[in-house]
Amino acid sequence: MLQVAIVNGPNLNLVGTRETDIYGGESLDSYFKKMEAQFPQVAFTYYQSNVEGELINFLHNCRGKIDGIVFNGGAYTHTSIAIPDAIAAINIPVVEVHISNIYAREEYRKTSYTAAKCVGCITGLGLNGYALATQYFVNTLSAKTS
Repeated sequence: MLQVAIVNGPNLNLVGTRETDIYGGESLDSYFKKMEAQFPQVAFTYYQSNVEGELINFLHNCRGKIDGIVFNGGAYTHTSIAIPDAIAAINIPVVEVHISNIYAREEYRKTSYTAAKCVGCITGLGLNGYALATQYFVNTLSAKTS
């Protein structure tokens, strides 16, 4: 079975109640239950932290256990140098996801330090970005894990 980790950074635990005009009204917990039904061939691991070092520790702990990572670094996307270093160090493909279109928002959000270390980026497609990233892993990694 394909092992995919969904890793979310700061404030994403509040999706569904936080700035619903930007992030929508559905919680990530609710959406991830739908994803489990949509991708029965995937074993998901979910992790969220508001603390940069905890995110890095989790990424490190994925080595040897996880086939692909769907990563939404939240604001750390635009500020962290350590997280992209961690992504580069773990040798696991990572797809960066953003619920909102970061290129249509504040100027500082248009820079992603993590993107260069990821195999791809999905931005602005709402929660569906998580499913699209997972589908990428199903398409590209399933044959390797069978």
